[in-house]
Amino acid sequence: MFSKLDYPTEQEAAYRLLEQQAVALLEDEPDALANYANLCALLGQFLDDINWVGFYFLKENELVLGPFQGLPACTRIAIGKGVCGTAVAENKTMRIDDVHAFPGHIACDAASNAELVIPIRHEQNVIAVLDIDSPSKGRFHEKEAEALERLLKRVEPFLIKH
Repeated sequence: MFSKLDYPTEQEAAYRLLEQQAVALLEDEPDALANYANLCALLGQFLDDINWVGFYFLKENELVLGPFQGLPACTRIAIGKGVCGTAVAENKTMRIDDVHAFPGHIACDAASNAELVIPIRHEQNVIAVLDIDSPSKGRFHEKEAEALERLLKRVEPFLIKH
């Protein structure tokens, strides 16, 4: 929704509103998968200049594709491989300005040039990642990554329900 070069209080306010919308959308639904799907749709609607947004779930030491919006994607990613697998291995957010310069990048969509991957944790353990791709190099701003990390932390209780 906002450019990397311009991130004033207006954008911060928009992300606070997104957080409120996400909580309102997810808080009364007890099914985690339904909540991941709706959160994915909400992010796909909110974020501009992206070509893929979705989740990968950590299952038996690999990431498995979950709800997403975009072209068909890689179904399984090994821990430590690509941006998503590295985010899990290092247990940290990965904000990559040029995925083609990232060693071991997995190209599910050749149109992707930038990527943001944020681990989702439960009791300090990674359970999933949010993966967002953009066709524009340098698309993801540090403040945007921080805002999305706060959003995921806020909605985490709604993503672990069974």
